[in-house]
Amino acid sequence: MIRVPRVVAFAIAAGLAGTLLAACGGGDEPQAEQTTLGEVIASEGAAVLMEAQSLNALDQPIAYPKGKQAQVSSEIEVLEPGQESGWRKYRVPVYVYVMEGTISVEYDAGVVKDFPVGSAFLQAKGIWHNISNKGDARAQLLSVVMGVKGVNSMAER
Repeated sequence: MIRVPRVVAFAIAAGLAGTLLAACGGGDEPQAEQTTLGEVIASEGAAVLMEAQSLNALDQPIAYPKGKQAQVSSEIEVLEPGQESGWRKYRVPVYVYVMEGTISVEYDAGVVKDFPVGSAFLQAKGIWHNISNKGDARAQLLSVVMGVKGVNSMAER
């Protein structure tokens, strides 16, 4: 296990919080009566993005792989306007947070779901899907893969 000094961990957390705040900040015009993610964090010290979720984006129950050591990975994916991720499916639960823009997820049966900035959801497990950016601005999403050691968490077509 790699130990990160507390000051480095704080800097990383502050950088991620800054990215999340920038992604949720909106346009140049002030929004009356709206509370931003930054204001919630500043006043309460934290903001809940998802709580006690037991179903994924296609209403499947969340199920963790059994019998092997747990392993967690994360990545930030950037999709420019018109760009797609390519068809993929996950064998494990995957948490997704849309940091910037809006993403569209097309699932194998033709179901399409749109997730705007600030959306947090659990990706469908075992279902082919393609993520695309149909908007005019860049989209960024954070994916946290809750996998197991020695098992490829994702398959691609």
